[in-house]
Amino acid sequence: MYNEEANVEATAMAAVAALEDLASEFEVILVDDGSTDRTAAIGAELSNAAPRIRVVTHPVNRGYGAALRTGFANARLDLVTFNDGDGQFDLRDLRELLEKIHDHEMVIGYRKQRADRLVRRLTARAWGGLVGILFGVWPRDLDCGFKLFQKKALDALDLRAEGAFISTELLARGRAAGHRIAQVGVNHYPRRHGSSTGNNPRVVLRAFVEMISFWRELRRSKQ
Repeated sequence: MYNEEANVEATAMAAVAALEDLASEFEVILVDDGSTDRTAAIGAELSNAAPRIRVVTHPVNRGYGAALRTGFANARLDLVTFNDGDGQFDLRDLRELLEKIHDHEMVIGYRKQRADRLVRRLTARAWGGLVGILFGVWPRDLDCGFKLFQKKALDALDLRAEGAFISTELLARGRAAGHRIAQVGVNHYPRRHGSSTGNNPRVVLRAFVEMISFWRELRRSKQ
């Protein structure tokens, strides 16, 4: 979460409610990525009231990939799922992903009908095509923020991306490791509060820089 004070409580409590119906043991980890609003403070209040909620805070904003890797590192159970903190997904859809996880190391969601503006959908399609050409990764929805992993398989990946390139890196390293990857359709809803940073020029530039760095790494490994 980054500056999601209007979404953090509803998103966290919806996660708790959904997981209570799906699992006897679970934890909800809120990663505050250096927010400058009350996201971290609200998260701390939720954690005090609900012990299954934990908050991990970055002192400064580091990026989407860094936030995910922090969440992964702090996860303590056998399965790990993540959701974006803007409330655009319904964690009850996790039931469909769970049906696939025992036969796959990774189960990735794809938005059945993406509730984003046209320009964001078009840029996502262009980015997905470029990634597919460079790395041979062709999921239905590359950057869908709803994925499920076996923890031991996730821990074995040497993830390094700090920004949005993490979505590509997860799949590319997972495929290289021989992980079985399933795809499941999930619902997607309009953002009700706040604004997305996905098309911020700095975020986009960072993704390109990390993409080039990863491409060079792969080339060196093949020499």
